[in-house]
Amino acid sequence: MNRPIKKIIKRSPSARKKIVSAGFVVYRKTKEGSKFLLLYRGRNTWDMPRGKMEEDERSLQTAFREVGEETGLSRKDLKMQRNFKEFEKFPYNRGKEKMFKVVIFYLAETDKEEVKISDEHDGYGWFNLNDARRHLSRFKVRASILRKASEYIKKDEEESKS
Repeated sequence: MNRPIKKIIKRSPSARKKIVSAGFVVYRKTKEGSKFLLLYRGRNTWDMPRGKMEEDERSLQTAFREVGEETGLSRKDLKMQRNFKEFEKFPYNRGKEKMFKVVIFYLAETDKEEVKISDEHDGYGWFNLNDARRHLSRFKVRASILRKASEYIKKDEEESKS
């Protein structure tokens, strides 16, 4: 497990079972600006591709595996932005069991418009920042991560122009 993740988990409430997930904020550039990929799980639930880390797996391996399983996008379909990494941390209860979850999000660009969703999803969409954040409104931290990703993309584009 990555050192920063170990530190976060060590600081989590000790009576809770720890779960680590990882995924990508996937975007593509269009004439109208950057569009972000969200997956639909039914009951008006949209989310970014992500999933649980398997034993002996590093967070980046998990992110690539999960985005592949959930969207059909392979490593070669994704151009990872190496300096972007954001965390979401939260406690929750699963029945009577107390849990603590850490989700690590990386950022990657693709030029693929069509994705092949897994059986666990009902659909997908490419959204501009405002629409994507609106779809993620029940997940405040994820909406914030999306905003940070958009800022990173804009800054990167400005630096490439100069």
